Amino acid sequence: MTTVLIADDQAMQRFGFRMLLESQDDLTPLGEAANGSEAVRMAAELQPDVVLMDVRMPGLDGIEATRRIVAGGGRTRVLILTTFDLDEYAYAGLRAGASGFLVKDAQPAELLAGIRAVAGGDAVVAPAMTRRLLDAFADRLPGPDRNGPGPGADPRLAALTEREREVLTAIGRGWNNTEIAERLTLAESTVKTHVGRVLAKTGTRDRVQAVILAYNTGLVSPE
Repeated sequence: MTTVLIADDQAMQRFGFRMLLESQDDLTPLGEAANGSEAVRMAAELQPDVVLMDVRMPGLDGIEATRRIVAGGGRTRVLILTTFDLDEYAYAGLRAGASGFLVKDAQPAELLAGIRAVAGGDAVVAPAMTRRLLDAFADRLPGPDRNGPGPGADPRLAALTEREREVLTAIGRGWNNTEIAERLTLAESTVKTHVGRVLAKTGTRDRVQAVILAYNTGLVSPE
């Protein structure tokens, strides 16, 4: 059973999310927060699998709340809800440690799939959209040190095998598992194994964070 904390300042919105979750056998609402401070406190107390986090809330906003929840080091993952599919809030949410983002008026099936994906450690946004997001905000990324030892020299990559580094580069380019399998001539099950090892070795929480890592370490660059 996947537990979900709903964080939104609109009571009717929280009610709608709760009703949707209660209609599913494998999802259950664990609590509701009306602002970011409540979300941080309740996430620490209840340890939900997923926090469904609105960005715009009074007081502590969803971005800072996400940062604090992730910094707490627990197992809780955050799914950001944003008004637009490409805006500074979505990017800021990912940088704060969110496991993905959805447009706030996403269809119920998309929202449910997103919650399940985040709970399972995967990214919510499609790989192509993730890359589009990063390209759109390339000037806000720290980027690799142009005077340093060169792309891919980041110590977080040291434990990766050559094949795992190839897979991380492919993730950074926005390829899904099927595309990686086809282009690297691997079985899709093997790709899934490599992706899991890449996440574990680099300490990235999910595929979205792996894209950001590949981008920031210079394995990939804006097109």
